[in-house]
Amino acid sequence: MERVALHTRLKPGREADYDRVHATIPPGLETAIRRAGVHGWRIWRDGRDLFHVVDVEDYQAMRRALRDHPENVPWQARMAELLEVEDDYSGHDGGIPLVWELP
Repeated sequence: MERVALHTRLKPGREADYDRVHATIPPGLETAIRRAGVHGWRIWRDGRDLFHVVDVEDYQAMRRALRDHPENVPWQARMAELLEVEDDYSGHDGGIPLVWELP
């Protein structure tokens, strides 16, 4: 199991839109995310900054599974309207590196 931290940023003025869109995740998308190995996904927002913590079996495998998934493609198109930098699933990012942890 991996725990991956991510940081994304909203376009100016899109905070309420982001919150509204995330109030209800499409059931098919949730199913696809879970089938891709995600056990939990939390998002915190501070102004325009979004901080994600993803508990996933294999982060890179999850990204490959969702890249062209028919439930994820329209969701990512919607997110692209709100985010400062679109996630096109082309990279091999590993998230934000952990610096310190209180065990």
